[in-house]
Amino acid sequence: MRVLLIGGGGREHALALGLAADPATEHLIAAPGNPGIAAIAEIRAVEVASPEAVAALAVESGVDLVVVGPEAPLVAGVADAVRAKGIACFGPSEAAAQLEGSKAFAKDVMAAAGVPTARARVCASRDEAARALDEFGAPYVVKNDGLAAGKGVVVTGDRDVALAHAESCGRVVIEEYLDGPEVSLFVVTDGEAAVPLMPAQDFKRVGDGDTGPNTGGMGAYAPLDWAPSGLVDEVMRDVAHPTLAEMRRRGTPFAGLLYIGLALTKAGPRVIEFNARFGDPETQVVLALLETPLAGLLHAAAAGTLAAHPPLRWQQGAAVTVVLASQGYPTSSRSGDVITGAERAGIIHAGTARRAADGALVSAGGRVLCGTATGPDLAAARDAAYALIDGVTLEGAHRRSDIALAAVEGRVRVP
Repeated sequence: MRVLLIGGGGREHALALGLAADPATEHLIAAPGNPGIAAIAEIRAVEVASPEAVAALAVESGVDLVVVGPEAPLVAGVADAVRAKGIACFGPSEAAAQLEGSKAFAKDVMAAAGVPTARARVCASRDEAARALDEFGAPYVVKNDGLAAGKGVVVTGDRDVALAHAESCGRVVIEEYLDGPEVSLFVVTDGEAAVPLMPAQDFKRVGDGDTGPNTGGMGAYAPLDWAPSGLVDEVMRDVAHPTLAEMRRRGTPFAGLLYIGLALTKAGPRVIEFNARFGDPETQVVLALLETPLAGLLHAAAAGTLAAHPPLRWQQGAAVTVVLASQGYPTSSRSGDVITGAERAGIIHAGTARRAADGALVSAGGRVLCGTATGPDLAAARDAAYALIDGVTLEGAHRRSDIALAAVEGRVRVP
């Protein structure tokens, strides 16, 4: 099987590793890729948000499967263009990708499907936002209605900060705060059949103890030994299948990766958000533990044959990933700093590049790379992940020191 992977971040490097390891993958192409992906795939240039450009590259490359990593190409309709050329594509249509492209649309789908989620108001003016903030009270949760690269959400006890974020976004969803630990569940689906992957937990705040502004994710771990034993079955029954049924009813079936972000509240699991693709950095830990060949699984979803796919197999033990971010992230990010120590297995590239002058590996984004490791238990995986990331040198870089620590110490509590 010839596979084309679209994207060039940490999520795509993790996907590339899984795709390349599948014996069914004869040749892997990545566009635009990154220096880490370049070690295992042919790199091609493409405008990822251009449906025409991606479809043309898929045809030219003679691929059997296209896997779209980021959200922007999906919302732009890349999957539709690829499928129109008769090529299997893992990723939802432009219409179905609105589950991530618009928070308001996702809330409407959840309401129609009876999915448990936070009460919310869609606001398009300062006065509407002010009323919604007063209705729900603190902590205030304000979400940019459109795509914001994982950083469009503000959760704060400061009403002025919440109102300022709402004004800066224009159209927002303001909702009640959901208590309890958060869980990410990936569901592979062909629109009818749906297969859950292993739940994971990520860390959105930039600082230890969940302090500071939201980021795209500073680390993650799996499995979640503290989660209720029937959690996945409950979420599939109450969230995934009703949502997929509602999307079919609307004539826009969702096929690809449905990301379900959950809060485990005292009233039960509640959906925080949907995404239309693998989450980053949770992908790194989930795929590190997946033994089932990845290309075959994603092709089955793209081809509509997921119901016939064998049950998933998982590695025993645990996985942890720790993100190394550039100076100033997430408020800003500094690029062009030389990176050393990133050649070892387990280092996954996100915002990296090769310097034209001498080929040196340099930073090229906010989240630069991460160290991902497995172990017989969570404590061992955590130690190994930190050993990996602490072996990397990047001027001004920072990382959290408490990824998975509460779980290792048995301090995570479900209300």
